[in-house]
Amino acid sequence: MPERALNVNGRRYRWMDRPLVVVCVDGCEFDYVRKAVAAGVAPYLGRMLREGAAFEADSVVPTFTNPNNLSIVTGVPPSVHGICGNYFYDREADAEVMMNDPKYLRVGTILAAFAREGAAVAVVTAKDKLRTLLGKDLDGICFSAEKADAQQQALAGMAKPSVYSAELSEFVFAAGVKLMESHRPDLMYLSTTDYVQHKAPPGSDAANAFYAMMDPYLARLDALGATIALTADHGMNDKFGADGRPNAIYLQDLLDGWLGAGKARVILPITDPYVVHHGALGSFATVYLPPQADVIDRLAKVKGIQLVLSNAEACARFELPPDRLGDVVVISEKNAVLGTSTARHDLSGLDAPLRSHGGVSEQPVPLMFNRKTGGIPGKKRLRNFDAFDVALNHLAG
Repeated sequence: MPERALNVNGRRYRWMDRPLVVVCVDGCEFDYVRKAVAAGVAPYLGRMLREGAAFEADSVVPTFTNPNNLSIVTGVPPSVHGICGNYFYDREADAEVMMNDPKYLRVGTILAAFAREGAAVAVVTAKDKLRTLLGKDLDGICFSAEKADAQQQALAGMAKPSVYSAELSEFVFAAGVKLMESHRPDLMYLSTTDYVQHKAPPGSDAANAFYAMMDPYLARLDALGATIALTADHGMNDKFGADGRPNAIYLQDLLDGWLGAGKARVILPITDPYVVHHGALGSFATVYLPPQADVIDRLAKVKGIQLVLSNAEACARFELPPDRLGDVVVISEKNAVLGTSTARHDLSGLDAPLRSHGGVSEQPVPLMFNRKTGGIPGKKRLRNFDAFDVALNHLAG
């Protein structure tokens, strides 16, 4: 009998030989895992490192939640699936909008494709902003911890947590384990929130406590016979100066001074409904310029800016959709962030020195499996969106 497989977005995936759980740990650079294991608080993650397969992979730039989660579940970069930020300027609508509507997704997901072929599929995400995108055309279970109803809360055995809490991520894991025990889906996708990572660096007490929370849930999924693939949407870095204040470059203020007020439009794709812990300050911005304006060389000389690229250069380098970016892309250095105007950022909610993401410096992430690989031919550079490919096509029996 021929091996059953699906082709999705130009990639071939074998049918699961046991339940597959793909986990996206929001904001997880590899050091969080390594230091939690070294501290002795995450024995199961340590077992994955020793007995499974672990790689440092690259996430998608911009290193934000929506582009990377959608790359993971489609197996392709944003140039193909179209989701290049949490927020963008919709030229057709002439409006700045959240990129949460599934109409912006240009291809189907691996999740929906397997469900169409008869697989039982479940998705649990922390924040509701991802639910409609991850659940596009999905005939299966799909809900968020943020908007969990009474039945979903009973399933997880937890009350609905605050969106600004570590418990929001724990709800995802608790629900995932209960779904595996009660429904045993063939394929499950779990996506957490980076609330902790925005506040706590790797190896800190708060960070280690977060990975200690996660660890027994992963161990239980393993004990239930699941293949586990764990990756992240982006890393995280300190973005503050010696005085503890955000090390921010306010692009709209700069461009207004150079070109005239309102002549340029700065878009920050990190923007989402949950800006308390980052104040909408991230390390990637795109700029819409008036005709004949040329600011690339001038921007490149600004302290704290790492890269200034034209639309074409940025799309070629980072595999992005040109129609959903401005004329120029700006990326800040590792310990700097980009803003619009000083007056437009409410930083009153920051109760810890700013940690954020979005740039090239937050691109390396873990890609870990609880089984060894049988080899990954032709892969010099693994991406987080290779998670399904490795898990279904390259793990040893």
